[in-house]
Amino acid sequence: MPENPVAGFGVTFKDMFKKRLTEQYPEYKKPTAPRFHGRHQLNRHPDGLEKCVGCELCAWACPADAIYVEGADNTDEERYSPGERYGRVYQINYLRCILCGLCVEACPTRALTMTNEYELADDSRESLIYTKEELLAGLEEGMVDSPHAIYPGMTEKDYYRGLVTEAAPGTVRQTPTDTGAPQKSADTFGADEPAAAGDATFEAAPHGRMTHGTVTASGEGER
Repeated sequence: MPENPVAGFGVTFKDMFKKRLTEQYPEYKKPTAPRFHGRHQLNRHPDGLEKCVGCELCAWACPADAIYVEGADNTDEERYSPGERYGRVYQINYLRCILCGLCVEACPTRALTMTNEYELADDSRESLIYTKEELLAGLEEGMVDSPHAIYPGMTEKDYYRGLVTEAAPGTVRQTPTDTGAPQKSADTFGADEPAAAGDATFEAAPHGRMTHGTVTASGEGER
């Protein structure tokens, strides 16, 4: 026991007279660190084609089973990425995601990165399951929205070497026929895809998509 019991209150009394710091949020948003782990983003190549090849390695690496990926084959008439396959369906369940960044480390094409956006709160479970359309990066100058043909004379390896810097002159967007990408409500999900609303149970194959978990009333997953 200390000789002077009042000495233990020294830190308390010292802080009582310090000036209080009030954050003026949301009028003023404090800048985050450059490598802050925020909302995910699916990136594009400089010509607009998607970097995601639908390999599902991010879903395998996710410790919270928050990612669902469904790949599909590209065709010459409908090409979304330079490779053989692309991410036909891509969903991240932010009710489960712990923003650890392991999915980013697992991605072999740097298709998935994390932004500095941290305002992810919402009033419904469905809106916290982000789809590919919400995660895909916007178009920049020199890009043409996918699907479209690859740069003439270039191969998939050339894309990853950074040899493609913009869309080829005359590149036009192909007519999309894929009906599997837009999924906005629980009524449109397949049997092995995550439900988006209500006290639904997530069912999936054991490769890391969504494995036997139930969303509780608090929005947290139970296994």
